[in-house]
Amino acid sequence: MEKNKKNNKSLTVQDGISQPSSISNESINRFKQVKKKSLTADEYVSAITSGDITILSKAITIIESSLAEHQDLAKDIISACLKYSGKSLRIGITGVPGVGKSTFIEAIGKYVTSVEKKLAVLAVDPSSDISKGSILGDKTRMEELSIDTFAYIRPSPSGGNLGGVARKTRESVILCEAAGFDVIFIETVGVGQSEIAVHSMVDFFLLLMLAGAGDELQGIKRGIMEMADFIVINKADGDNLLKTNSAKVQYENALHLFPAKESGWIPKVQTCSAINKVDIDKVWTVINEFFNLTESNDYYRKNRLNQSLYWMRQT
Repeated sequence: MEKNKKNNKSLTVQDGISQPSSISNESINRFKQVKKKSLTADEYVSAITSGDITILSKAITIIESSLAEHQDLAKDIISACLKYSGKSLRIGITGVPGVGKSTFIEAIGKYVTSVEKKLAVLAVDPSSDISKGSILGDKTRMEELSIDTFAYIRPSPSGGNLGGVARKTRESVILCEAAGFDVIFIETVGVGQSEIAVHSMVDFFLLLMLAGAGDELQGIKRGIMEMADFIVINKADGDNLLKTNSAKVQYENALHLFPAKESGWIPKVQTCSAINKVDIDKVWTVINEFFNLTESNDYYRKNRLNQSLYWMRQT
């Protein structure tokens, strides 16, 4: 009788479940199945030429990679894309830090895409000498352009490379041209007058300047000013408007101190306000005037040929 009372208690302790394993074999097998296979060079090229931006970004990452297993694949991709390149307008944009390069590129970039031209922006970000890293945050400052279906923005670290561009910027240009972009902007790190390497890989060299930020007659110095095809004085708004108009006159006078360019082009100076999108259309008009001139006098073709020979010797 007492035994039955013990078995009929209303509160009993049930056995708990066993502790699950910290490793799920089912999850591992599922991950292996969905893991994407590595693409071949032909598959990369096929996707790039069809306008696949995701594959284009992956291909540029492989080209920029220093891993030994990526080198041969990168060479095959570049070699296959070469025949599709050379059809874009290559424009280098440089200027001192704080001049508003990202804001300017977004303003003129939106204007370029508004006329239904595909735009690629290769933004070079400075790398730290201490941590060796880069922020790569240019997209955050180009909020409108980064979501434009006609635009593609690719930030890349300079990796300690001198001259304002990344180690593989020229190869990235070739891939973007193969992807069908009509205009390519190369935004440099903005280190000042030594930033001249970009000049050897672009058709048009645009220099952004500020008014009232120091000596206005920097044009008398040899270097980056001498190579500029177009000087744009940004932030021509508010209380700074009078200063920018004065600086425009001084820069125009300074440019006459330089010898005539082989292209036959006379460098011009223009003011604008990138943040207010004022006179951005005038900037694009001057750029078109340059390309119309250089294509008519055959300098465009000759310059591309000389650049190809230069980079062949460099490699």
